[in-house]
Amino acid sequence: MNERVSRILAQMEALEDDLHAVIKDQENKIFFQVKGKRIEFDSSVMAEHRKLKKNFFRWLVTNRPLNLITGPIIYSMIFPLLMLDLCVSFYQWTSFPVYGVTKVRRANYMMFDRRHLAHLNFIEKFHCTYCEYGNGLMAYTTEILARTEQYFCPIKHARKILGTHARYKQFLDYGDAVDYDARLEKFRTALGKDE
Repeated sequence: MNERVSRILAQMEALEDDLHAVIKDQENKIFFQVKGKRIEFDSSVMAEHRKLKKNFFRWLVTNRPLNLITGPIIYSMIFPLLMLDLCVSFYQWTSFPVYGVTKVRRANYMMFDRRHLAHLNFIEKFHCTYCEYGNGLMAYTTEILARTEQYFCPIKHARKILGTHARYKQFLDYGDAVDYDARLEKFRTALGKDE
């Protein structure tokens, strides 16, 4: 990777750090704090949230009928999601130790915190939990696959692709074959130091 690309990537990383700091500051202005696995709101915010909560029957009447009709289709996806979860978890538990790759911590990707929002009724919280699981699973799976790709083939594609994982930007440029074996080994060694 050339020096200019490295410099831009470092700037992007610094901007991401700044963004995380601003988001943290914004959380404090919304009057909630994260304490371990619990999220605590200021009592006045909690009271306001409770006033905004729709009871089940009002929610059912005001909800879009198409949402109710497609619900069984959406929730039937839980079976392939659970199967994917089982398979990728088994894969990393059995293969990553063999390659010396640090396992992906599931807790870093599975966040179930929307249940603490008092303005959501139990159905809305159920929807949120489903989405939290599905999206968390996709992020968890993406990181497992990204580490696999870094181990076996850390090379960018010839064409620009959308939705690349965070590791991709560090990969070798397409067609850059100079010292490939030595650089591949560096990528592999780095995987044993990940958190």
